[in-house]
Amino acid sequence: MTGIALSLLAHPDDAEFLCAGTLIRLLRDRRWQIHIATMTPGDCGSAELPPEEIARLRRAEGASAAGQIGASYHCLEERDLVVCYNEPALEKVVRLIRLVRPTMVFTHSPADYMLDHEMTSVLARAACFGAPAPNLFRDRGHAPPLERVPHLYYCDPLEGKDIFGKGLLPDFGIDISKVIADKTAMLAAHASQRGWLLKHHGIDQYLDTMHAWSARRGQLFNTQFAEGFRQHLGHGYPQSNLLGELLGKLS
Repeated sequence: MTGIALSLLAHPDDAEFLCAGTLIRLLRDRRWQIHIATMTPGDCGSAELPPEEIARLRRAEGASAAGQIGASYHCLEERDLVVCYNEPALEKVVRLIRLVRPTMVFTHSPADYMLDHEMTSVLARAACFGAPAPNLFRDRGHAPPLERVPHLYYCDPLEGKDIFGKGLLPDFGIDISKVIADKTAMLAAHASQRGWLLKHHGIDQYLDTMHAWSARRGQLFNTQFAEGFRQHLGHGYPQSNLLGELLGKLS
């Protein structure tokens, strides 16, 4: 089976931390088409550069990272720290989903460390459900409604915990051991973020942090490196675990 996967996360470099290994495997093992989208261009991601300048840089880094694996990059042009569930933002996501026509969508955990992530998760969930409805944003120049609701998967929250520090375990994992070098190279394309994270979060090991987290998830699933996911299984969404079927779920 071939298909289309869309990663819809909040900021440039989120996909590289959370699901890039799985995207690479879908592309290489299954010949899927890959799209990587961000809600914002990362306009608050610098302590030195003004918003539009860092946004230009981070859009280019996002496109470069996606281009390394032959994926397409999209930015929906919301702004950092003010992503919210409202009609204009939802229409942007629905428009993108109808354009890309994904079989499978990846987004943030509903519970995560910052609201940009949580609001992106809500928008992705609503857009997946609404994109097949003909009357949603009717006559606004969208591509045709989807034929069906796509499979929706939630990536791990950062550090695998909610805002209270409680651990959130994935339902299953995907082995990314054979593509960890490619995942690392994609993250390395986001060079502007090393200095920002050092200043704002006190993190000086940008690539090593991703490696360590992927290894921790690997330990959970008895492999070297892994990415963890939960599937949205509410009414109206697909109930089969297509991702696990395609790439072999670890449990």
